[in-house]
Formats: sequence, structure tokens, C-alpha cells
Amino acid sequence: MDLVLLHALPFDGSMWHAHLNMLPGHTHAPSLYACGDNLTDWARKALEGVSSDKLIVVGNSVGGSCALEMAALAPERISALVLVGAKAARRIDSKLQDECIELIQNCGLEAAWDKYWASFFAANIDEHVLVSAKEMALQLSPEHVAHGVRAFHTRPSRFELLAELDCPVICVTGEHDIAPGIETMQAQANAAKNGQLIVVPDCGHYVPIEKPKVMRAIIRDTIEAAS
Repeated sequence: MDLVLLHALPFDGSMWHAHLNMLPGHTHAPSLYACGDNLTDWARKALEGVSSDKLIVVGNSVGGSCALEMAALAPERISALVLVGAKAARRIDSKLQDECIELIQNCGLEAAWDKYWASFFAANIDEHVLVSAKEMALQLSPEHVAHGVRAFHTRPSRFELLAELDCPVICVTGEHDIAPGIETMQAQANAAKNGQLIVVPDCGHYVPIEKPKVMRAIIRDTIEAAS
């Protein structure tokens, strides 16, 4: 069994550094931006990057959308899905997509961080955690992050897929997550055949970064249940 950890915007696979020893030798945290600017290509590359036919896939935000796309492409390989602050349905907002990409291209990642992503963390987050997260994000290529924005906003809507999957679908949300939030994550857990909602207290959108010990416990429990 392999564990696949899929990153959120505006981060890459390094956001999972605290979780890479969960399944030694069988944990993968790819950086997906170079795979293209659509989630189907991201999911296909992620599937090609692991040889096991038994996968636990954990995705935060757009990473969760990619996890759903992996399940759409190869449902027989997915033993469990953990969707962390990830929306299965898609609301088309081409204006927001264009505005974000234009800001990245014209003003840089720091401006986009301040406008779009900093507010996704819990208001009471430790300042050192927030500073570290920002530094992690600003190391990335603006072009790659723009690819990620485009992939997120053009992703397929996969809400109906939830009811078709036989594997467990664990929906994880921070108590203070505003994108998508508890109500949406509860609806997704209810829609799945074998769904579960986990609400993480005092946490925003980026559970793996904000509450790594809680995220590790969720992943550990998922591995044990799938073993």
C-alpha cells in the first residue's frame, strides 16, 4: 500500500514534510504544477508515479480535487480518500481566476499571498507557523502557481462521484475554514457511500500545516483501517 499526499495552493509537496515518514518507502508527496494546467493531467501523472494498486490518497484543497480526479480515473486503485478542505463540486468563477493569475504575473506571489491565501489560516494561528508557510509559498515559481490556479478553476465537478466510490471518503475541515467550510464538507461526507466528517478545532484551511499532529493522527487511523 502506498500513501499519496497532494498539496494545496500555493504550496508544493514540501508542505507535507511532517508526514513523509507515515509509510516509510511508500509515501509520495509530488509537486504537481509542472504536470500541466489541468487536474486530469495532474491526476494521471500522480497515478503514474506510484506502482501500488492500493493507494491511500490525501489531498488538501486543490490537492483534494486532484485526489478525486485520481479516483475518477482509477477507482479500483483507491483504498481511501482523505479530502482536506476540498470542494468536490465546482462553481465557475473565471473572473476570480483571471484576476488571481493577473496579480501573480504583474505583482508577484507575495501580493497574491496577501490577497488570497493568508486569510485562509485560522485567525489565532501561531505567527511562526504563518511566517514559515509564507516563506514556503514564496519559494515557488509564479508560473507554476498560476498553473495551479488555472487547474483549480477549470477542474471537473466531481460531487456525483462521491456516491459512486466504494472506498471510505474522510472529509476533514478546520473549524474556521472559510473555503469550503463545515457545511460543504458535511454535505460531501453525507453524499459518499462511506463518508465521514472530521472537524479540527482552532484550525483554518491548511490542516497539514496548521495542525500537523492532528493530520498525522487522521492519516494513521486511515492507514490502519485500510490495512
